[in-house]
Amino acid sequence: MEKYKVLDIAGDIGLRAYGQTIEEAFINASIGMYTLTTDPDGVEERSSIEVALQSNSLERLLVSWLNELIFHFDAYGFVGKRIVFDEFFASAGLPESLPVCRLKAVLYGEEFDPERHEGKLLIKAATYHRLNIEQRDDRWEISVVFDI
Repeated sequence: MEKYKVLDIAGDIGLRAYGQTIEEAFINASIGMYTLTTDPDGVEERSSIEVALQSNSLERLLVSWLNELIFHFDAYGFVGKRIVFDEFFASAGLPESLPVCRLKAVLYGEEFDPERHEGKLLIKAATYHRLNIEQRDDRWEISVVFDI
């Protein structure tokens, strides 16, 4: 099954990511985003970071998640290679004021090294523009646009 594909959007770039589960679709969106910044084949699992987030919607959780990964790249040069969710919970039907979606993950990767890693796009942020998360038949599909 295709994990993700790049979408050419005037002035920006987007991804459509797929997964058998919502967790797998989040992972594929993340790895797809990393492929926009560098070639993941050159990234090794030398260190890890932990990320924990919560939100009141799945869409907000996704944007916060991707922007957290962008922050770790911008601030610390961290590039992820593999992602493991220790917790992923999304519940519908509760009041929007409650944080009903949460995740806790460990990302394995390393610090970007311009001597070893190919530099591609500099991603500024994941956006809500054209953001879509839906389950279609037997798979989840995420569409997200990034500011570059």
